[in-house]
Amino acid sequence: MLRSRFRRLAAATAVAVVGLGALTACGDGGGEDENSSGPVKLRFLSLAWQKESLQANKDLVAKWNSEHPDIQVEYVQGDWNSVHDQLVTSFEGGDAADIVHYEASAIGEFSKQGYLADVSKLLSADFKGQIDPGVWDTVTLDGKVTGVPFLLESQVVIANKKLLDAAGVAVPPADGGWTWDEFQANAQKLTKPGQYGVAWALKSPTNRVMNLALNYDGKFFYTDGGKTEVKVGDAEKEVPKRIHDMLYTARSASPEALGMSGADTLPGFFGGKYAMLPGSVSLRQQMVEQAPAGFEWVTLPPVKGLSSKQAANPQTLSISADSKHKKQAAQFLEWFLNPTNMATLAKGDWLVPTGKQANEELVKATGGKQGWDVAADSAADLTVAPFQKVDGYPEWKTKYATPALQQYFANKITLDQLATQLVDGGKQVLR
Repeated sequence: MLRSRFRRLAAATAVAVVGLGALTACGDGGGEDENSSGPVKLRFLSLAWQKESLQANKDLVAKWNSEHPDIQVEYVQGDWNSVHDQLVTSFEGGDAADIVHYEASAIGEFSKQGYLADVSKLLSADFKGQIDPGVWDTVTLDGKVTGVPFLLESQVVIANKKLLDAAGVAVPPADGGWTWDEFQANAQKLTKPGQYGVAWALKSPTNRVMNLALNYDGKFFYTDGGKTEVKVGDAEKEVPKRIHDMLYTARSASPEALGMSGADTLPGFFGGKYAMLPGSVSLRQQMVEQAPAGFEWVTLPPVKGLSSKQAANPQTLSISADSKHKKQAAQFLEWFLNPTNMATLAKGDWLVPTGKQANEELVKATGGKQGWDVAADSAADLTVAPFQKVDGYPEWKTKYATPALQQYFANKITLDQLATQLVDGGKQVLR
């Protein structure tokens, strides 16, 4: 998900990272008295790291400060690789920034411990109405909304346009993606000696499978009477089986790509070895920056099963429960994430804004080119998934699901054996 993306690419990006001392420095933070004289001073811990995104964040903070002399925001640079430990220390020490940038799947533990403020009554109805309820659900725990979701990462398909044309495969419209049957059939058409229709980069397969399983209403985690268990029925088996069929029955998917990350498949994709790459919408950035001159690529919409639903794990902005200036922090957030600003932030990160109007503005500003029309349209199908609400998911994923899925996709175990391992792993973790 988002954290893995930032961790993979952080080494390639020159970002000045301020250490724990900057995050927890006493200074003019949210702990000052509400009635003190002078302007209200807020600290904003940002995890922006890409050059364009970093500049957009800093420019917006500077613009706010120039227009709001009574509420001044200090920009504090954070780092995705170390922010969790930094937050633990700063929250426990009572010195956290007033506004914290993170992601929905990670703020739950801080919410449960009471470190994050409920923003549901601090934000206007118009602002909240710009974001779909399913996305708000990702930051809602025990009835409290402890983050503002603002950037999303959907799964799309990047394709070699010349290879599609040569095989007579038409590019679907932004709002009309292929069904899984059509996707598999077209992958077959695009397969010939020396060329595979698709490369599934499944070095880390679990999140991808959990995500796409929603296409068939596959939940994996079921809660009844306060007890959660893993179940693997037909709905959960559908996507793994289809990927496996592409690998070993139709042979339209490259087996060598199984151990790769998305970035690892790019040389083969640019060289015509793979016609399509299912992956993150952010993969478009590498297309723009790394594709050889004259290489034609297109972004295809998410594949559909019973639906095009995918799990949403948005980046979030939260207000510290210890902040003495929650109202002012919320005021800043509504301005920082207004449609125009949210569109700017999304463009800088090659991600999808959660706001409906922000999506419209982004498509208008880009002309829908470079896949922005598809990216914007994909936001409507992103929603909360059961695995995102399970405390034991990270352990289950690491110890049981990832090894089992890797074995299955390597054709070393059967689908039923995969199901058994996933269920048994759930019993160990969710006791």
